[in-house]
Amino acid sequence: MQREMSTIPGSILVTGASGFVGGALTRHLLARGTAVLAPLRCGTIAGNRLSLPDLSKNAQWQNLLIGVDAVVHTAARVHVMNERVEDPLAAFREVNVDGALTLAQQAAEAGVRRFIFISSIKVNGEMTALNQAFSADDVPSPQDFYGISKAEAEAGLQQIARDTDMEVVVIRPPLVYGPGVKANFQSMMRWVHAGIPLPFGRIENRRSFLALDNLIDLITLCIDHPAAANRTFLAADGEDLSTPEWLRRIALALHTKSRLLPVPTRFLSMGASIIGKPEIAQRLCSSLQIDISAARDLLAWCPPLTVADGLRQTAQWFLSK
Repeated sequence: MQREMSTIPGSILVTGASGFVGGALTRHLLARGTAVLAPLRCGTIAGNRLSLPDLSKNAQWQNLLIGVDAVVHTAARVHVMNERVEDPLAAFREVNVDGALTLAQQAAEAGVRRFIFISSIKVNGEMTALNQAFSADDVPSPQDFYGISKAEAEAGLQQIARDTDMEVVVIRPPLVYGPGVKANFQSMMRWVHAGIPLPFGRIENRRSFLALDNLIDLITLCIDHPAAANRTFLAADGEDLSTPEWLRRIALALHTKSRLLPVPTRFLSMGASIIGKPEIAQRLCSSLQIDISAARDLLAWCPPLTVADGLRQTAQWFLSK
């Protein structure tokens, strides 16, 4: 049965509910008894059958925003490894900038109290010097089209917050892992589980990651916390590990042994450049550390899951597939 387009006052609109983060958030909020609207492009989640408008400047959200108290915008055009469109930046801007700002403007006009935007640590940049973590106060320095689009969306949202009564909260996560994770993190788990020798034993870096449940916990806190209004928060587990240590921790969670070869990082960079994928070596070898003190100090937020807990959950899901 098709659900009506009106909502119960005080409900939460979640975009991207068929995705990794949006789906987990929707299930979490529903389990708490929160009234949730989760429009989808196809399929259903927890009985939701609302159609998701196109994420563009022409989208019409008004019927979905009636009575909505807060919007959590997780939907986005994400990083594409093998880009095929002629103008990638324009494609990212259409969804991540125009789509987000159209939704936010219509939300403000509908009287929505708070708009939570899931951005990316890529707004800060691609890497940090060792033990010099990114902070929420850093001047944005995005290096790729995805990061640029997220930075532009943040700037537009901040202007909407200044011009209207709607509060905006921005959350910038790094790579998020947990049950259902795909792409690079799942590939790492597959390599480790298969016992493939990996040439990453000599890498000396520090990287921050974020367990899915930790991100969901922070988003949920930001829906209502007074101190979150019109603030930007960086999110991470609070424990930075080197690439070899991450692989060892993944192996431990998978009940196997890691096989790491001590290949010098300059050879890894050289090999990645030869095959035309220098960004792969950058992500594996460089540091990317995140300072979460703003969320700790302003919201009294502490990530509820340790890295060991997060990897254990992820490994259980991976092994059950």
